[in-house]
Amino acid sequence: MYNRILNILKSQSFLVFGPRGCGKTSYLRKLFPEESGHIWIDLLDDSLYQRLLVNSGEFKQLIPPSFDSKNLWIVCDEIQRLPTLLNYVHMMIESGKGYRFAITGSSARKLKRGGANLLAGRALWNTIHPLTSFELGNDFDLEHVLKWGQLPKIFFLATDIERKEFLKSYIMTYLRQEIKEEQIVRRLEPFVRFLEVAAQQNGKIINATKIGRHALCDATAVIRYFEILVDTLIGFYLEPYHKSARKVQTAKAKFYFFDIGVQRTLARQFGDILISDGYVLGNLFEHFVILECMRLNEYFRTDFRFYYVRTKDDVEIDLLIERSVTEIWAIEIKSSARVDETELKKQKKLADDLQAKRFIVASRETNLRTVDGIEIMPWQQVLKEIFPQMLASKIDV
Repeated sequence: MYNRILNILKSQSFLVFGPRGCGKTSYLRKLFPEESGHIWIDLLDDSLYQRLLVNSGEFKQLIPPSFDSKNLWIVCDEIQRLPTLLNYVHMMIESGKGYRFAITGSSARKLKRGGANLLAGRALWNTIHPLTSFELGNDFDLEHVLKWGQLPKIFFLATDIERKEFLKSYIMTYLRQEIKEEQIVRRLEPFVRFLEVAAQQNGKIINATKIGRHALCDATAVIRYFEILVDTLIGFYLEPYHKSARKVQTAKAKFYFFDIGVQRTLARQFGDILISDGYVLGNLFEHFVILECMRLNEYFRTDFRFYYVRTKDDVEIDLLIERSVTEIWAIEIKSSARVDETELKKQKKLADDLQAKRFIVASRETNLRTVDGIEIMPWQQVLKEIFPQMLASKIDV
């Protein structure tokens, strides 16, 4: 098992949300082992789920009167299956008996759409992601990650056939448990077609009409399907930057899937990665670096905001990091082992126009160098520049 950067504050009850298979349950079983007396309420246990579905009031009866609330926790796993239980959690937290809950979920859709009690102010919110390069340590291999992604189980499988079958099974579980059983869409077939096309367009500006044409559905359905992916934690928007926050438009956003292996499986892009194929490698490497930044931002609680920027003349910078209202860093992502700085003049000028404090190129180069104000670095060093906490962090054991 890999140690995680996620640092949960245990001063009060908390929620941990994240896509299936990211290690929520494993992480909490390490913190609150059942054999030590902590109570586990697993809503993936179908018999328990059916009981509580019929009579949610039984939830309180799962906690014995003798429960030591001062020293023990109550873990409720996969709360999105029965969001109404959060009302009982709320009541028990407010009862004055000192109950503390650790709650997990792999989808926020039913909670948001159903007006569920989200325990505002009574439980801290945390997010867990697939493994970062930092967490993988010596087991990290860039080509392996660009091919199979970073879901924890991938690193415990011995062969490519096993990895491929696991990812296919992962997608079928998502479609069955998150989409079909929860009746999120009325017809599954158009959504399945959409998933493939959306995965093939990963990291591109969303063109709902074009995606709908290929997926055989209308643009309105495409926008709704993207919202489902966000709510079920399967991906996120990277929005275009504008100096006025009011003018940021989701309609021109890019969409990235939460894991490269899942994205490639949905897009049917299995096969050997050709490092010599600059286009394929470039897209995968950009996806990887952006995922690392998003994950570390949440783990280190830095609250940075991320955007991309593209001018009317199609000059683009892959990632803008708004570190504060007065400080922006511009990050260009290049998969090259040797970056040609002469090709970056337009991006550097754009960064200067935006008054970016730094213009950094994250690359596969092995040494740091600066040319005409362009800081060209190995991608690992870029992450340490953005998140200096990595240098001091002790990964939770």
